[in-house]
Amino acid sequence: MDFPALTLLIFLPLAAAIVLFFVKRDDVVWPVGAALSFLPTAVAGWVLWEFETGEASMQFTEFVQWYEPWGIGWNLGVDGISLLLVVLTTILFPIAIVASSRSVTRSPKLYIAQMLVLETGLLGVFLALDLLVFFVFFEIVLVPMYFLIGMWGSDNRIYAAVKFFLYTAFGSALLLAGILALGVMASDQFGTPSFDFNTLLELTISSGAQKWLFAAFGLAFAIKVPLFPFHTWLPDAHTEAPTAGSVLLAGVLLKLGTYGFIRFNLTLFPEASVDWAPWLAGLGVVGIVYGAIVAIVQPDVKRLVAYSSVSHLGFIVLGTFALTNQGLQGGVIQMVNHGLTTGALFLLIGMIYDRRHTRQISDFGGIAKVMPVFAGFFLFSAFASVGLPGLNGFIGEFKILLGSYLTLPVHAIIAASGVVLAAIYLLWAYERMFTGPVDDAANEGLKDLDARELAVLIPIAALIVFLGVYPKPALDRIEPSVNAVLDRIELMTDYEVPDFGRPLELAE
Repeated sequence: MDFPALTLLIFLPLAAAIVLFFVKRDDVVWPVGAALSFLPTAVAGWVLWEFETGEASMQFTEFVQWYEPWGIGWNLGVDGISLLLVVLTTILFPIAIVASSRSVTRSPKLYIAQMLVLETGLLGVFLALDLLVFFVFFEIVLVPMYFLIGMWGSDNRIYAAVKFFLYTAFGSALLLAGILALGVMASDQFGTPSFDFNTLLELTISSGAQKWLFAAFGLAFAIKVPLFPFHTWLPDAHTEAPTAGSVLLAGVLLKLGTYGFIRFNLTLFPEASVDWAPWLAGLGVVGIVYGAIVAIVQPDVKRLVAYSSVSHLGFIVLGTFALTNQGLQGGVIQMVNHGLTTGALFLLIGMIYDRRHTRQISDFGGIAKVMPVFAGFFLFSAFASVGLPGLNGFIGEFKILLGSYLTLPVHAIIAASGVVLAAIYLLWAYERMFTGPVDDAANEGLKDLDARELAVLIPIAALIVFLGVYPKPALDRIEPSVNAVLDRIELMTDYEVPDFGRPLELAE
């Protein structure tokens, strides 16, 4: 189409960051930054409105050849797999900026600018269809998140920031090697290098080469998820990051790995995907159980929620590599659900930390008596994270377990224990923090949520209820693109998707 909506969407946050540096008055930095951060949300809303439901192909595509001898071009597009992640990203950033307006007092202009640059990187990852351009945005994301943790984090922020950077940079090196190998293969088979996603789908890749390339891409994405046993950077990064950093890390950054698995591993390397699926799903199940058990024993409520992310992301990996329609749909929508529910929990933890300057569960008790509205939002978010029917977490986990039971029944049965364990660690934490008498004098004078905090939480709560009660609009947009991925796997391999995991009309 003529209007470059996706290019505008990617670079609006970067332009907003530049504009912000021309603001001279410190007292208007936060209002201006917050106002500018809503511009990408408006464009993303227009893209969502104009998106044609029922279409599997890329929409709003843009292509400009940059350097033909190397086959590099500005190639963008959005489908049902990336659409909701784009919308989620543009919703969480304004919320995170508004939520930070009181807690961040040092260099607020630089802080907001770092967040806006991070948003540009994330949107570029979800929209890029040239693998080198994808890689550039994949790397851009590292820099502002490193500084957000390292400059505005807690006491051990430097250690956490460096650990985050080293882990993900190692994965990026493997990803770059895999991308360059595909470009060389394109040159051998087509006579000219190419990094265009649709062109690379036409490559003939031997089974052995697929396994090596799957490993290169897969390790990079597994570290980013993070998938067990590559998860050790995540609890430190979450614990030391500022509140907005934790919200964006859990809400969007971790989805770069799960998105990469679906977009690139399943489609470019279908034979290797079928061969490796039980093993990747198995690691997802280990993460589900391990993350939940470790979360139970955490004395720090923020670290508890960090380990819960390891568990919840394990569900998404399980659904992805179940290789069924239900499982893959559940994995995609659960990326969005996890971003909302865990984002809400990190926002709430940040709000109580601003009041008490502690995250130790033992330092609280009975605070529902002095902060009833806060307690209500926390319990609501915990129920959503557990997967209570009627809230958004239920539909994603249900479809994942249903879809994975068709192909990996043992994995699904073990994974189901993660739902029970999630109820244990979240509701037990709620009991210790909110119920009983107020046994610490420091908690007696705590103020309940104010208007700004309610304005931050209510939109997320509304989306949690909407996706829980009526997920059909989201699933209708996801399903065609998911079917296209599975159809390609069936076409390129001997694998057959179980009928119950496909729409009825395709099964007949």
